[in-house]
Amino acid sequence: MNRVLYQFPLSHYCEKARWLLDFKDLEYSVKNLFPPTHRLLALWKTNSTTVPLVKDGKEWIGDSTELAFYLDAKYILRPLLPSDPDLRRQAIMLEDMADKAGAHVRRWAYSQALGSEQVTNLLFNDYPLVKPFKKQLAPLIKRGIGQMYQVNPEKGAVSLEKMLKAMDDIEDKLAANGGRYLVGDCLGLADISVASLFVPLLALKDTPWESLTPQNELMEQVYTHTNNRPLGQWIKRLYQQERHPRGNWRG
Repeated sequence: MNRVLYQFPLSHYCEKARWLLDFKDLEYSVKNLFPPTHRLLALWKTNSTTVPLVKDGKEWIGDSTELAFYLDAKYILRPLLPSDPDLRRQAIMLEDMADKAGAHVRRWAYSQALGSEQVTNLLFNDYPLVKPFKKQLAPLIKRGIGQMYQVNPEKGAVSLEKMLKAMDDIEDKLAANGGRYLVGDCLGLADISVASLFVPLLALKDTPWESLTPQNELMEQVYTHTNNRPLGQWIKRLYQQERHPRGNWRG
């Protein structure tokens, strides 16, 4: 197999990439990169510093949004984007909204739980070679994550506000389109992006975040609120009815 997804198992942007590949019904293998060494491969192959990173034959794609456009151009069956110009514009706008909100989901979640043993386990358990050194490496990795994503209480509070505002806006779009899909009458890029990038707040079964329980009262309130609001119910329904993974997200 010449198609490989290089990922962090815990990254919701990598979950988006997995879903895009699964949606296109493409076979792929998964290789887990370890932070911060992932930057070397990403810089070498795509001049970026982030994952997901996809190798498709001789092609390298270094961003989940770029991956969506690449897949639609190369694999035309089951299009991610509608052909109608207006619907396509809406889908791209919602995908961009979800991508920006995803950064706030990540920062807020880390601001609440980065120091917990649960997060330490999630960061290390899928890396057999480094897991024995978890105690020594965990403080360094957590410090690096905190610096990379600007994780602190003040920025976490701002991200929570922006995350909740994005939920309101997305729910308005969903309701305006009838409540089943965000754009048009079938699953597409907008739906996959929103569901993937907010799913860490739902701790759904068979996802990387299923064991991530709230670490404090605020986290409990946000998780409960997200689960009970229309967006949370919609994401859970999408995962039950539309998420058909071809392989194990662990790699």
